[in-house]
Amino acid sequence: MKKRVLFLCRGNSARSQMAEAMLRHIAGDRFDVCSAGTDPEEIDPRTLQALQDFGVDTQGLHSKSLEGLAKQHFDYVISLCDKAHRDCRHWPESGVVMAWDFPDPRVSLDLRAFKHTLQEISERLRLFVLVNSKQVGTTLKALQPLTFYKALADQTRLLSLLLIDGEGELCVCELMAALELPQPHVSRHLAQLRKSGVLADRRQGQWVYYRLHPHLPDWMREVLGLTRENSTSLLQAPLARLQGMTDRPRDGGRLCDETAET
Repeated sequence: MKKRVLFLCRGNSARSQMAEAMLRHIAGDRFDVCSAGTDPEEIDPRTLQALQDFGVDTQGLHSKSLEGLAKQHFDYVISLCDKAHRDCRHWPESGVVMAWDFPDPRVSLDLRAFKHTLQEISERLRLFVLVNSKQVGTTLKALQPLTFYKALADQTRLLSLLLIDGEGELCVCELMAALELPQPHVSRHLAQLRKSGVLADRRQGQWVYYRLHPHLPDWMREVLGLTRENSTSLLQAPLARLQGMTDRPRDGGRLCDETAET
C-alpha cells in the first residue's frame, strides 16, 4: 500500500508544488502525493518553468487549500515554511509531522533561485525515499512489546513521548522547559528512546529535533495516542510551560547545548 504524503507551505505556489511534482516523479509508484497551502495563491509561473526544465511533468498541478484536506489522513505531513509548520503541528489526521527548511525562491534576487530550490528539494526527497525504502525501513523489526513498554515505564520518558506525540516533534530545550529538568537528564532519556527505536531525530542547523520513529508500528502509536488523550492532568503543567516559552528554537530563540545527545 502506498504511503500518503502531504507537502505544506503558506501559498502552495512554489516549494510545496515542487515537492509534490518531484516526489511523484521520483517515486510515484511508492507514494501518493499531494500539496496544499494555509493561505493558497496561484502557482508561480517560475515554479512550473523550473519543473519543466528539470524534466518533471507539471500536468494537473494546481493550488489547493489545507482546509479542503483536513478530513484526510496522511502518513507524512511535511511543511516547507514556518507558518505551515505551526498550522499543521496539531492536525489530528496527520501521521508523522516533519519540518523542512527551504528559503522562499519568490523573494530572492537570484535569477536562478527557483532552480536552486528545486535542486535542494530534489536532494532531500531522494534521501526521504531512501530512508523510507524497505531495505532501510527494517530497523524496527527487533522492537518488541517488552522494549516498548519499558520505554513508557519511566516518568521522564513517558512525558517526553506524550509531548512529542502531541507536538509532532520537539528539541531538548523545549523538553527541558516543559519538564523543568536539566539538559543531561533529558538528553540521556532521549538517547535511550532513540537507541530502542521509539524515537528518530533530525538535525536542522544547530538544532536536533525528536519525533516518533516513522516506522513505529501503528499499535504503538495508538497506545501513545490513547495515553495522551487520557492524561490531561498529567500533561497540563508541562504543556503550559512549553507554550509559555518565549525563546523556542523555531522562533529564533537561543541555542542550546545538545552535545550530550550524540
